[in-house]
Amino acid sequence: MAPDSSNLISPQPEPRASSWRRQLGGTLFGSRFGTRRGAAAGEPANPSQRPAGRGVWRALLRNPSALAGLVLLAAFVALALAAGHLFPGDPLDMVAAPFEWPGSDPQYRLGTDSLGRDVAAGIAHGTRVSLLIGASAAGIGLVIGTLVGAIGGFFGGVVDDVLVRITELFQTVPSFLLVIVIVAIGHPSVTIIALAIGIASWPTVARIVRAEFRSLRRSDFLLAARSQGFGNARIIFGEILPNALPPVIVTASVMVASAILIESSLSFLGMGDPNVVSWGAMIGAGRDSLRTAWYLTAVPGAAIVLAVLALNLLGDGLNDALNPRLRERT
Repeated sequence: MAPDSSNLISPQPEPRASSWRRQLGGTLFGSRFGTRRGAAAGEPANPSQRPAGRGVWRALLRNPSALAGLVLLAAFVALALAAGHLFPGDPLDMVAAPFEWPGSDPQYRLGTDSLGRDVAAGIAHGTRVSLLIGASAAGIGLVIGTLVGAIGGFFGGVVDDVLVRITELFQTVPSFLLVIVIVAIGHPSVTIIALAIGIASWPTVARIVRAEFRSLRRSDFLLAARSQGFGNARIIFGEILPNALPPVIVTASVMVASAILIESSLSFLGMGDPNVVSWGAMIGAGRDSLRTAWYLTAVPGAAIVLAVLALNLLGDGLNDALNPRLRERT
């Protein structure tokens, strides 16, 4: 009796497509987080997605500017996390005599303002507020911009035309003016400020993501994904988006820096959250005493400069590290 031919053909296991989290982890944290995906032969569907996390971190740590930005940012994050332990209580409380200069009282090393509030406590708690608003606003802008850019760049046609026109409409309005209008309509709070900045900052991300999707939607690894029966959502978020993440990551660092500057400007104009202390509010409160107590504006101003500088240096370093050609040179 002839053997059954159906038993001679063993079914090939379907290659498991990794999620965007694994793809991002493979890019940033090394090969053990990466996954092989795509073709039936077992090769990666997109050779450019082979994990290069070690090379990315090596290039980032070899860049003195990026390393300096990373250290500065880590110091600000540590200060924000430890603000409640270093300076317990409300930083808006009056704790000493007004206009004590830095160094005059060991208990208040950065002095006090016109109302007798501790400047060092305001800097520490203001770090928490600035980083929280910056990260939240950048996250909102990234989510909106990524969705708009991905949908428009992937589907094209009328959908893309409509989304491009909406993006251009938002770009015709100055972002700071749009933030002021949204904050003026709503109650000035940390949530409203972060939401307003995020709504005003998403068009840049949308254009970057749309350009990446338009350049990748005709790639061979997408044909392989379609041949395996993947749906549009699976292709967008599991196949194309991981390839478009490097420029988005670089843009995110710049968005956080811009959000910190916008929040500081709002607080300087008196449109910040009155229930929290921020760097911009400290500068605004000290501008009337600029000639007699210049430290009230210089100290929070220096904090803003260092935070924005750290994020910009880190963004430049990420741009070099995530670019394969620039990474090979380093």
